[in-house]
Amino acid sequence: MSRAWALSLFALLFVHTQAHAVRAKVIYGDDNRKDYYQEENTGVRERADSTVALIRDSELTAAGLMTAIRTNPFGLNRGLCTSEPFYEQETAAFCSGFLVTPDTIVTAGHCARTQESCATTKFVFGFKLSEAGGQPRTVPSDQVYACQTLIHSVSLPAGEDFAVIKLDRPVTVAAPLPLRTMGRIQTGEGLRVVGHPSGLPMKIAGGARVREVKEQFLIANLDTYGGNSGSAVFNEDSGDVEGILVRGEMDYELRGNCRVSKRCADSGCRGEDVTLIERVLPFLN
Repeated sequence: MSRAWALSLFALLFVHTQAHAVRAKVIYGDDNRKDYYQEENTGVRERADSTVALIRDSELTAAGLMTAIRTNPFGLNRGLCTSEPFYEQETAAFCSGFLVTPDTIVTAGHCARTQESCATTKFVFGFKLSEAGGQPRTVPSDQVYACQTLIHSVSLPAGEDFAVIKLDRPVTVAAPLPLRTMGRIQTGEGLRVVGHPSGLPMKIAGGARVREVKEQFLIANLDTYGGNSGSAVFNEDSGDVEGILVRGEMDYELRGNCRVSKRCADSGCRGEDVTLIERVLPFLN
């Protein structure tokens, strides 16, 4: 291998790694993720019900009243250590989203860049564990929605990142989420995120705080992963949506011959980026 070729290969790998780092997420302090059935607050569960899993159309098979979801073993496919939380669960989603009007979904812009990619995506409510054990390999067919129109999509590597999608029909299985429409959240305020980390069944994670508020996004210590992109980030007190989870730290790191979640102090690492919901509001009417 020539020195010039080796340097070129190194540069390519470096760029790829940096690009992946922008998209991935991490655990800050304690791991606050919990399954839907573990959440005791009924208000939080009701808001969580308005979360969608973005799943490729090719992974779903409709059979009358039920739709089957092709899932993959989480821990085994990711080369994780068996001690990793949710190791035995199964994955299906590539991104997350949430309902903002009776027929409109918001997600991250890099999850739906074009009308063509939107058309091959289904928006699935109820990909979650309602009780301990089991795997959600099917959902009622009336909980599966298609993309009619990609209203707007933007994905800036160091700025706003969101998409607004009109569905093929009004949603009857969940209610639109309340959004912040005035003012801005402040540094130190509490946050909660709901979505599909690593494509897993829905997880709810609270206990986070705002670190900084920028022009187009805020930075917080949310416990999130790839797959959480597009997740609704809620104000822990008001329950209103403050923004959309879009970027963060790397997910996993090697420990021996398997991988574990990267962990940072609550005040450590780069933090997770959340596009402010105010950037979305002009596209909802």
